[in-house]
Amino acid sequence: MATKKKSASWSDVKTRLTDFDRAGLLGLLQDLYAANKDNQTFLHARLSLGDDVLKPYKTIIDRWLWPDVFKNQDTSVAKAKKPIADYKKAIGQPEGLAELMVFYCERAAGFSNDVGLQDEGYFDALVRMFEQALKTISNLGEGQRLPLWERLRVVYRICRNFGYGVSDDMGDLLAEYGADD
Repeated sequence: MATKKKSASWSDVKTRLTDFDRAGLLGLLQDLYAANKDNQTFLHARLSLGDDVLKPYKTIIDRWLWPDVFKNQDTSVAKAKKPIADYKKAIGQPEGLAELMVFYCERAAGFSNDVGLQDEGYFDALVRMFEQALKTISNLGEGQRLPLWERLRVVYRICRNFGYGVSDDMGDLLAEYGADD
């Protein structure tokens, strides 16, 4: 009978890392940085490096919510939500999360309006993100909250003719969070 090999876990990694000296750890981090663009984006965000740590996340959101239809690119709600989850793991600052969520809503609503998209799943995801954005924004200070609420009110106005109850749901959410006009 064959024996099963145990999968490596974080605990195993942590144990092995204790054998590294400072130079070894820096070398490991350098290799991880060079190996993958996602690792670079994570480290830039975690260490607050660069002019705009949100830009790479927004680029991915934009690609998956506002694809180039002339190049037969498709939309993907899951791939558009991933950068928000990745940012949350990297640094998770509430104002950055709120900005990414509002940006998501703006791009999803703008694309739907621009091309006349009628996709119930896409709209459901938009309304869920709209609610998450409102919830996140409600915990920010008034100076940060008001401009983001205004941007979501613009999204709401864009969505008024979408159908599937999108506008009604957004209006109810704006009222619930005190962000309605």
